[in-house]
Amino acid sequence: MSTVTTSFNPPVQRDTAVIAVIGLAHGTSHFFHLLLPPLFPWLMPVFGLDFSGIGLTMTVFFVISGVGQALAGFAVDRFGPVRVLLFGMCCFLLAGLGLGLFAHSLTDLFLVAALAGLGNSVLHPSDYTVLNRKVSTSRLGHAFSIHGISGNIGWALAPVFLTGIAALAGWKIAAIAAGSLALPAMLALWIFREQLEFIPGNAGAENHPEHGTFSFLGVGAVWLCFAFFFLTTVAFGAFQNFGTPVLQHLYGLPLGAAAAALSTFLLVAACGIFVGGFVAQHRAQDHIIAVVLAIAAVLALFLSMELLPAWSVLPLMAGIGFFTGIAGPSRDLLVRRAATARFGQAAYGRIYGFVYSGLDSGLALSPLIFGHFMDTGHYASVLVGIAIFQSLAVLTALRVGRSAPITPK
Repeated sequence: MSTVTTSFNPPVQRDTAVIAVIGLAHGTSHFFHLLLPPLFPWLMPVFGLDFSGIGLTMTVFFVISGVGQALAGFAVDRFGPVRVLLFGMCCFLLAGLGLGLFAHSLTDLFLVAALAGLGNSVLHPSDYTVLNRKVSTSRLGHAFSIHGISGNIGWALAPVFLTGIAALAGWKIAAIAAGSLALPAMLALWIFREQLEFIPGNAGAENHPEHGTFSFLGVGAVWLCFAFFFLTTVAFGAFQNFGTPVLQHLYGLPLGAAAAALSTFLLVAACGIFVGGFVAQHRAQDHIIAVVLAIAAVLALFLSMELLPAWSVLPLMAGIGFFTGIAGPSRDLLVRRAATARFGQAAYGRIYGFVYSGLDSGLALSPLIFGHFMDTGHYASVLVGIAIFQSLAVLTALRVGRSAPITPK
């Protein structure tokens, strides 16, 4: 039996409650990833911005989130996850209210983005620490699957929610309404705080002597995981921020159809994550990631060629989303392997915080990289770039697999 497996099997009801509450918090955080992008068509003329300029708001978001995420991991290991998560939800609430009530300049937009990024920074270190410590090992693949699905649902709902309300009542009302969505997650975290909390400490560290505060930074597998997240999210950020206008220009789709294709990508990715939760429990995670991301990269190249009819956009976007989604649970278990192989449970917060700051780093740079292509009219190059970054991620995942061997169960 693995040294990190708990000595008992938690009841299904407790596991379900933990997974559900953490899923709600994660879905809320992903919704606030897109607090600003769906409102770009309204914000750009009001604030006199082009794609590169408005893209800077997302760079601010993810820079703050990335730096904060690396630091939040230490806070989770020291103080526990519940207080840290509640702080994040408060930041989301204030970001939505601030955008709707007080944003009158580009500086204000940057402040809103920074506040939302600060809220986002606490989620992954907290979420994954709770799941790894509170959910039985036999259910972790499915827990990571639900966790990923909830995030994709948040992403998928944000464009529809924000653009729908903005079209009817204006972007300010949409922002205020978005801010209010942090309240249900805050309530759930408070009600279930006893099921989520644990006594912070060095659980499992006695069997893993390399548990100094910063020892994890000397482990190659941790840095490879960081690089993997960076590469995959540079690619994903291109879809998230510019997918709709890319499809409009390349295939002549109306705004509604292009936005629907992006939402399809996100929703079908959730289906892929569900399937990936079953696959990840029984196969080598690095090989799964390599195969499915390679397929997604090929589909992105097909989409970039502009040789296919407009009706093919939807199934191609669905395919890219599905195969990208399958990789999600395997990715999370791969990070767990890298963490527990050297540190047990003692450094979950620190390692997940650092590794997932690669996600924010990629999303921060993505608007800068691809915004240039958008402003110069090289729309197909965005899709080619997505394929290149996904291919590099394949190589990185295989290296992680070799650096963090599977531990016996």
